[in-house]
Amino acid sequence: MDFYDKDLVSIRDLDRDHIEALLDLSEEMIPYAKGEKVDRMLDGKVLGNLFFEPSTRTKLSFESAAYRLGCDVIDVSEMSMTSISKGETLADTIRMVDAYCDAIVLRHPHEGAARLAAKFSINPVINAGDGAGSHPTQTLLDLFTMRKAKGSLDGLNVVLVGDLKYGRTVHSLADALTMFGAKLTLVAPETLQMPDDIYAGLKDKGCNIRKESDLNNVIDQADVLYVTRIQKERFPDPAEYQKVAGSYRIDNVILREAKSDMIVMHPLPRVNEIAYEVDSTPHAMYFEQAFNGVPVRMAILRAIMKEDD
Repeated sequence: MDFYDKDLVSIRDLDRDHIEALLDLSEEMIPYAKGEKVDRMLDGKVLGNLFFEPSTRTKLSFESAAYRLGCDVIDVSEMSMTSISKGETLADTIRMVDAYCDAIVLRHPHEGAARLAAKFSINPVINAGDGAGSHPTQTLLDLFTMRKAKGSLDGLNVVLVGDLKYGRTVHSLADALTMFGAKLTLVAPETLQMPDDIYAGLKDKGCNIRKESDLNNVIDQADVLYVTRIQKERFPDPAEYQKVAGSYRIDNVILREAKSDMIVMHPLPRVNEIAYEVDSTPHAMYFEQAFNGVPVRMAILRAIMKEDD
């Protein structure tokens, strides 16, 4: 598949063939991500990392991915030290950073920021999360984790739990899983259910999807339990957050009802939605999921920044 010099703003920019090609390339990247092999295929390239929101896994895994491939990184994550603090617009910031690098990774609190950045950048823009909108690279590493654990993405029964309203990871993931005929169950308080427009769009695409408020009703059917944090920072009213904080908690008691090969995933960071006792069970897949960000993002950088010979 030809990804060279292309933006990656939304998982909707990709079809099933694109996704599978990137997952196959990610598999090839694993020994390089672990340092078992070395290939400086992006030597001489420069990646601009623009993070307008706090990030641990996404930021560090992009940096690790770039360095593993021999690519240098310009890091912009302390906005008070840039002209943004003087009132410079996002468009002008993107124009300037674009002049200094070969691709831009952008995380921004406002939905649509990555699409705007792609409009003003000559070089490719990779969306590392824009508000409650999209997070395509997280989706790709989630799919990669599921495929490695389950052998295939086709027809999986995936239960999405927690903040489905503000959680950009589940918005992108639901879109992608629909391409593979997944059955989706949305478990959340009514106030945090999947937005109506996204839900309707999934239905229109033929997704087998339903809403549920009680996890106990569906835990025994899940192939994948995808847990999300209730995101306090997305709530305009702190009182509304307090009403739903701690709505769901995964522990060994609830996992007694799960299939023996069911996996628990989480985009992290977790607060209290997964008990630490779960970490030592065969179900726990979230730390491997976090590592998978490196080979997957290596594959994305290689596909976008290196022209095939």
